[in-house]
Amino acid sequence: MSLHIFANIATPYGTAANNRAETEGNITTLQKIIWQGSPHTTVSAEAIRFAIRRLLAYQEPQGTNRYWDDRANCNGWKDHQFQGWATEDGETFIDDDLLGFMTAEAAQADREGTANVRRGVLEVTRAVSLTPWPGDFTFNAASPGATPSAQKRGTNPVPYGTEVHATRYQFGIALTPERLRRKERAAKAIRVLADLRTVAGNHARFLYDFSPEVIVFRITKDPAPRILYCFETPDNGKTLLAPALVKRLQAGDIAPQEIIFGGATCAEQLAEELRNCGVECIFNGVKQAVQEACQQINQHLGIKE
Repeated sequence: MSLHIFANIATPYGTAANNRAETEGNITTLQKIIWQGSPHTTVSAEAIRFAIRRLLAYQEPQGTNRYWDDRANCNGWKDHQFQGWATEDGETFIDDDLLGFMTAEAAQADREGTANVRRGVLEVTRAVSLTPWPGDFTFNAASPGATPSAQKRGTNPVPYGTEVHATRYQFGIALTPERLRRKERAAKAIRVLADLRTVAGNHARFLYDFSPEVIVFRITKDPAPRILYCFETPDNGKTLLAPALVKRLQAGDIAPQEIIFGGATCAEQLAEELRNCGVECIFNGVKQAVQEACQQINQHLGIKE
């Protein structure tokens, strides 16, 4: 049976805002969904994947196939035809291997359309805030001349508003290493998760730390994750619990030896509950948990570090 890697991640508590050019009037908005009956702010899986790709570029000398060009303010490609995938032993880029790709050509008069597709092996959920959005926003005023495009006339300050949310986010990943062209890339992907920086609307004015403050891994032969969105907070984000995870451990749906947990002081009670369920791989720090997960993954795959 194939090895499957699942993880659920909770970010540090911070003030989230966005700078993605979506507005209602002069209010820069946060994306929102109705989650368990209340509006919660959310960040797309594609935004998280974009941040992962930028970090993967530093993992290997050849970098990534798709890369962000800051000068042109757009994506660039090293091989937009994905020629390395034409043969079983072709050289491939780490981002194409982990995140997948698609290139398509429309049908022509003399031939049918074509598509070259690889499904992403590293799957990412949408991030959802751990607390409901209470409707907070700030009023701001750009100083005269600071934004010429917004300065319609005169020299008055330019007013604008920004929706903000003081919260944590949680999101999850799934990864089946046997589907990778190079299986050693599984551990590299896991290490990248521990170092996530700016995601989505992050901007110089709106920095939000998307690295994990608490993380739970499940390394298993079970193809179902069973740990996604397991975190809850009883006190508006000060501490984290995972009652659904604990109940599944108690019920035998998840074996305690499959779990690796790393977290800060906000999750001390959760760590104790996991110990009582028989979980042994519990660490005070996220990086320790990530290192343990990578060692177990490589051991399962027969990869020497």
